Amino acid sequence: MKAFIMMTCCLLALFLPVLVAAAPAYVRLLPQDCQEIYRSGVNRSGVYTIYPSDTTPVEVYCEMGCSEDSSRGWTVIQRRIDGSVNFYRRWNQYRNGFGNKSGEYWLGLENLYMMTHNKLYELKVDLEDFDGLTASAFYTTFSVGPEMNGYVLQVGGFVEKGAGDALTYHSGQKFSTFDNEQNPYGCARHYLGGFWYNACHYANPNGFYLGRPDGTYFAIGNVWYQWRGYYYGLKSITMKIRPVS
Repeated sequence: MKAFIMMTCCLLALFLPVLVAAAPAYVRLLPQDCQEIYRSGVNRSGVYTIYPSDTTPVEVYCEMGCSEDSSRGWTVIQRRIDGSVNFYRRWNQYRNGFGNKSGEYWLGLENLYMMTHNKLYELKVDLEDFDGLTASAFYTTFSVGPEMNGYVLQVGGFVEKGAGDALTYHSGQKFSTFDNEQNPYGCARHYLGGFWYNACHYANPNGFYLGRPDGTYFAIGNVWYQWRGYYYGLKSITMKIRPVS
């Protein structure tokens, strides 16, 4: 009996490494972004739950359509449409996210870091003015660094889709809010928003929602300089990402 037990142990020691090596790799069961939801068979736009950090659920608006730009599922990370949500907020709120996922909201810097840390993403920014005209800007790379480094933005590979390039200027910058300015110019306080300000901005999507074209207030609105200039607060701005194919 003792000899049999010893022989069994020896066989286990011999074949266990082979069994471990043959075991299947870890498979993610919870969706990290809207593209994964789309690939599961969901093709209707709306609010869904994703898991940027594997375990913590986060609600997000997913754009799922039949057009070329939306067929793979866009994760909306920021949206302004009517001024119903105040975007002049503190650092912790920009860190964690805020707003109404069916309307205006900010997904949260920590969620953006967790998502773009695990995959390569591209970014599309959709703009609309008060005359019903639309334009977009597309970037082939988009990522956000960790909080310890200030949630630094990396964006590049601009592709012209009518709006002009207002974001490349902001690449490499830390995120700033009025209670945590991470640039020396006080941009968040001066331009009433939270963003990756440089000195200071060409884009201010989280600025004050003017609700109309305005010739009075310089650069404090939700503006995109290369498309409508510093005095034109846009009707809508939507920022959305999806994994690079």
